[in-house]
Amino acid sequence: MGKTAARLVLLCALVGLGASVAAAYVHYRLLADPVYVSVCDVSATVSCTQVYMSRYSTLGGVPVALFGATWFLVAGLLTVAALRGPEEVRTSVPGYLFGLSTLALAAVLYFGYVSFFLLDAVCLLCVTTYAAVIGMFLVSGAATTVPMTSVPGLAVRDLRRLASSPLALALVVLAAVGAGTSMALFPREAALAASGGDGAAAPAPSAEEATEFERWLRAQPRVPLDIPAEGAAVVVVKFNDFQCPACGQSYQAYTSVFAKYEAEHPGAVRLVLKDFPLDSKCNSTMTQTVHPAACEAAVAVRLAAEHGRGAAMEDWLYANQPSMTPETVREQAAVVGQVTDFDARYEATLDEVKRDIALARQLGINATPTFFINGVKVEGSLPAQYFDQALALELERASEP
Repeated sequence: MGKTAARLVLLCALVGLGASVAAAYVHYRLLADPVYVSVCDVSATVSCTQVYMSRYSTLGGVPVALFGATWFLVAGLLTVAALRGPEEVRTSVPGYLFGLSTLALAAVLYFGYVSFFLLDAVCLLCVTTYAAVIGMFLVSGAATTVPMTSVPGLAVRDLRRLASSPLALALVVLAAVGAGTSMALFPREAALAASGGDGAAAPAPSAEEATEFERWLRAQPRVPLDIPAEGAAVVVVKFNDFQCPACGQSYQAYTSVFAKYEAEHPGAVRLVLKDFPLDSKCNSTMTQTVHPAACEAAVAVRLAAEHGRGAAMEDWLYANQPSMTPETVREQAAVVGQVTDFDARYEATLDEVKRDIALARQLGINATPTFFINGVKVEGSLPAQYFDQALALELERASEP
């Protein structure tokens, strides 16, 4: 690999690594800070938040951005070898880079499809990594002079050479330890505790955090909603998709919070559930179906509620999101929800769901969950401790003369 080509590839690797690290940082802040707004949230469509809060942003609970950062780190080390290593290594590195970038290009095509067509959102940091991968693919492909069928044998040879070089081996070990530590320590458990998803009490915010959140809440505009309060001082409206993982997480997180206020202030807090299934079968705002059983799920809960089984139906849906299909929803509507006439009443009940969708369209909603707390719009879900604080502040506000 010539020095010019190697430098171009190294530049792409550094740009991709920087964008991936920035994406992981934004992902972390979105989980940890309820008032954080990313600098790449330009609009409802150009939004890192929409992408990072989707179910496609993690693999096994680890942000995709960290896998990307690891890949770019490996590519960068290989490029350094192309610049500084022995002649034999410099000859084989373009083949390694071309093979790796071919795999990465497949991932880019998949995540690009998810972003542009399923989520209908553009993440600027993600696009930067896509460009970096494409650049590396083109440059390394042009620089490759060895047959790709010989790459495995060359890799075995160069790994032996690597093992005999203390400096190269130390760099590889440091990179592996750094990548593994980042993935292991990314606050999945902290995020779960903050959301209350494990049933444990979420840690109370510090005095400074509570003050900052109160300032943020009071500064937000309030959207007038024509929804009866029925005597409640605080009305929480949730636009929901029963197949949406974030909706399920907020359901689990907030159940104990609502129970607390019902016990301490009976009737003072009212939750109103509105349907916004991300399913083009019933939601005309969706160009692609993200959750193919969401329309059936919305109908199932409404019909089950008539038999006093709405909560049980919700529990089943949230617990079975990954395997949920329209057929299993129909089956469990009968078993769990005691609904015996699902098919006969499906279309009429779906009209009620579509009225919620029409309201969501008027309010500019394009993602779930979206909450309105006494008219204050919250896209996504607040950590449980901040949601609790928001209800307390709204009760206090309602009691002010």
